[in-house]
Parts: sequence; structure tokens; C-alpha cells
Amino acid sequence: MEHEIEPVRFDTKIAVLLRDDLAVWQRLNVTAFLVSGLAREIPELVGEPYADADDTPYLPMFRQPVLVLEGGKELLTTAHGRILSRGLPRTVFTSDLFATGHDRANRAAVRAVPRDQLDLVGIAVHGPRNGVDKALKGARMHP
Repeated sequence: MEHEIEPVRFDTKIAVLLRDDLAVWQRLNVTAFLVSGLAREIPELVGEPYADADDTPYLPMFRQPVLVLEGGKELLTTAHGRILSRGLPRTVFTSDLFATGHDRANRAAVRAVPRDQLDLVGIAVHGPRNGVDKALKGARMHP
């Protein structure tokens, strides 16, 4: 069994920014949806499969931590603009998606709204640590 003694400092960061007025179930749901897009689009974020001592296999997960932050509606709008201006890989979740029931309806709901009018409730982003930090400036750690 391999054990790393020294902590690993990653050059990149995975972060989720959630709107601070979401119900707990919404925060969890939005986070799960958002990070799934990053895993799909950036396969190198995903590590190796897991197995327990009985050799029961488990699917791989991200190879680095996911930072979960929160902020107000205005901060999400500002962060969205910063993320876009930096060209960072991102996923979005809008309030309209709480009323849809499947992937096609989700995509249609986002497609129907201009970028500057999206009612963002969550954004996930990946990129260089300093770029992500600057894009999400003003956000606070999720409690």
C-alpha cells in the first residue's frame, strides 16, 4: 500500500462557487452536477481506480481536492465574467435547471438565456491556482 507522507501541492485548482441562498439539498445537487462536467472534459483530473483490501473495485475520483466556496448572486456574475475572460474551463448551473428533469432540458434551459442574463446558482472551474483564485476573489469557504 502506498502512503504519501508529504502533502502534495497541486499547480492547479478545482473550485465550485455556490450562491449563498441555496437550500442544502440544492448545494449538494449543484456541486455534483458541476464537477461532473469538469471530469468529463478534463480527464487528467481523474486519478486511478480504487480497491479495498478485499480487491473490491471502485471507480476513480478526482486526483486533487475540490474547493467549495459560496457568495452572493452578484459575486457569481462577477466571477463568471472573470472566468470567461481568463478562458478557464468551467461549468454552470442556473436556477432554471431546478425545474428541468433531464440533460436535454437542462441544455435547452441554458441555451435560451443570453450569457449576461444567466441566473447563476453555481459555477465550477479548473485552472492554474492563481488564475482560479483571482477569478473567485471575494468568495468565502462554504461552511
